Amino acid sequence: MNSLHEHILVVEDDTQIRSFICFTLEAETYICHTAATAEEAMRLLAAEPIDLMLLDLGLPDLDGTEVIRRLRTWSEMPVIVVSARDQDKEKVAVLDLGADDYLTKPFSASELLARIRVALRHMYKQSGAKANPVYQAGELRLDAEKRKVYLGESEIHVTPMEYALLLLLFKNQGKVLTTSVILREIWGAGYGQDTQALRTLTAGLRRKIEKNPAKPRYILTEIGVGYRLAEERE
Repeated sequence: MNSLHEHILVVEDDTQIRSFICFTLEAETYICHTAATAEEAMRLLAAEPIDLMLLDLGLPDLDGTEVIRRLRTWSEMPVIVVSARDQDKEKVAVLDLGADDYLTKPFSASELLARIRVALRHMYKQSGAKANPVYQAGELRLDAEKRKVYLGESEIHVTPMEYALLLLLFKNQGKVLTTSVILREIWGAGYGQDTQALRTLTAGLRRKIEKNPAKPRYILTEIGVGYRLAEERE
């Protein structure tokens, strides 16, 4: 059960889906706010203490992408897109705009709740982050103060670029990062769309940290979108 009673805004014009989501959230003690239009959503975002937004893209008055664009001018609140649009280009576009995750309809209640927990955990981790924390996923550990990577008790020797990639993924653990976001953060805004360089870098890092690089446990590929670091516990 959730103990913090976070406020979640559900922006969805389909009454049945909206009711299903709110029933699921309230069963976990989240506080559910609803909006059927973009205009209503923006009004609630300005008036209520919303912690996370679940956003459908196909709204009657405005496309959901515009809601994300406007929200990101003043807030870093977690946004999970919940949409029937399943094209990779659509997913990449909203994630690049600033959405935290993308859930394709139809989806299960357990999957929805898992995505929400990841987004909220990441938000709290960012707000209370130490200057040089130690990140961990299963046996994989990154010590930001010492700039070292460990697998179990063994230190893994990584290149500066591999370290930068792993640190970026750890800072966004559980969240999918598009290839364009990773390229911009690691190589800089002017690097373009050289996805081959990123694939090569990822493959080299996987060979060092994965028991079976062909079936990775830590760095997961979101086909056509980007990469995600698994939310693993010891």
